[in-house]
Amino acid sequence: MTRHVVFGAGQVGTTLAERLAAGGHTVRLVSRSSHPAPNGVEMLRADVTDRTACLDAARDAAVLYHCMNPDYSVAVWNATLPVWQQNLLAAAKHAGARLVVLENIYAFGDLGGRPLTESTPRHPRSRKGEIRARLAEGWYGAHARGDARVVLGHGSDFFGPRGTQTFFEERFWTRVLAGKSAQVLVPPDQPHTYHYIPDVAAGLATLGTAPDDAYGIGWMLPCAPAVTTRELIALMGKHLGREVKVDVLPTIVRQGLKLFIPLLREFEEMRYQWDAPFIVDDSRFRARFDSAPMPLDRATAETVDWARTYYSKV
Repeated sequence: MTRHVVFGAGQVGTTLAERLAAGGHTVRLVSRSSHPAPNGVEMLRADVTDRTACLDAARDAAVLYHCMNPDYSVAVWNATLPVWQQNLLAAAKHAGARLVVLENIYAFGDLGGRPLTESTPRHPRSRKGEIRARLAEGWYGAHARGDARVVLGHGSDFFGPRGTQTFFEERFWTRVLAGKSAQVLVPPDQPHTYHYIPDVAAGLATLGTAPDDAYGIGWMLPCAPAVTTRELIALMGKHLGREVKVDVLPTIVRQGLKLFIPLLREFEEMRYQWDAPFIVDDSRFRARFDSAPMPLDRATAETVDWARTYYSKV
């Protein structure tokens, strides 16, 4: 057995920790706040902005996984993400561990409907994308210098069990489960890649034990073929046993809410991802690792089952 240390006990990190433990690995899950320990997982409370705490959390590790995500804010990302990067790289070097980084796709910018692949150049269109592009340079630079063995796994927008920080979160589910329409912020009829959270965790686990030549680059994590947001919601409705109407929040309402909800202001610069097809091509990952994502029908069924249970308690 080898020790795998997962930083971040959110929707992906916890799912990843459970998967690694089920695979027979010794797993430590690190979070700055208290969480119940998943079955077979050691829970450690530590703040990764503290270099000493980060190094201690990574002790005896063979593989580190970065699944943390700070508040959705340019200012917070600027202040926090570089510190996390520096400390995790130091921890990986100190422990002699590999480092698997869960990364989004903001750094690639507006593709004009072209599929996103591993060879797509980074041309960010947003402030958040610029931050992510700088971080990518830091990850790849550290790998090139031999400071740490680093690999990036890219995911688009998430859905699935534990997906409380996605477009399909509390407000979406409380409305839909109550028999109301689904209200969305984005154009619902453009093809868009949504990554299923267990597929993301499975992809990261695969990278954690991949051969060395898989490192020093980025991979598009496994994902089902792109569908429109409306089609994805229709599949959820199928498993709810009814048709779910989709309402797009009117622009005037959205603009008004931005005055009171900072998250909406932060999201505005990313709307280009829904104004045209936004499609991730995971064929390279599938071919290299003989890996396939969960079919959307089953993924949406599992998501509905989780939502029914989780939001009945909220």
